[in-house]
Amino acid sequence: MNMIWKPNVTVAAVIERDGKFLLIEEETEKGARFNQPAGHLEADESLVAAIVRETLEESAYHFVPQHLLGIYHWHSTESDTTYLRFAFTGALTGHDPERPLDTGILQAAWLAPDEIRATQERHRSPLILRCLEDYLSGKRYPLELLTHYD
Repeated sequence: MNMIWKPNVTVAAVIERDGKFLLIEEETEKGARFNQPAGHLEADESLVAAIVRETLEESAYHFVPQHLLGIYHWHSTESDTTYLRFAFTGALTGHDPERPLDTGILQAAWLAPDEIRATQERHRSPLILRCLEDYLSGKRYPLELLTHYD
């Protein structure tokens, strides 16, 4: 039987405020881990809509994507899963501190780049640090690179 292989398409937000970056601390099988606000693309959802939704669900922050930071292909040997991550940067337009966060989310935290680098052993994947470093190096691509047909 010829099986069709498909990667897991995910979105992530790299959000800076006053020199610190928004990370999500979440419960995993390996204990508490850090990630950017991130999640899986849902059926019939655009990549931009997905990151707006995921950021709100995981952090209670309202996010407006302004740039594509990059597209990242990573294979987790632990779970034998391949991820195709679309990372975005942009602006926050509000916060709903009373909004319940997704199940498994422990907290939304603001960390400086050095704090993020120092917690590498608690990152969900190597993509967290790579996206941060790409952001800090100035990478930004227009959202017009993405086309979503309704």
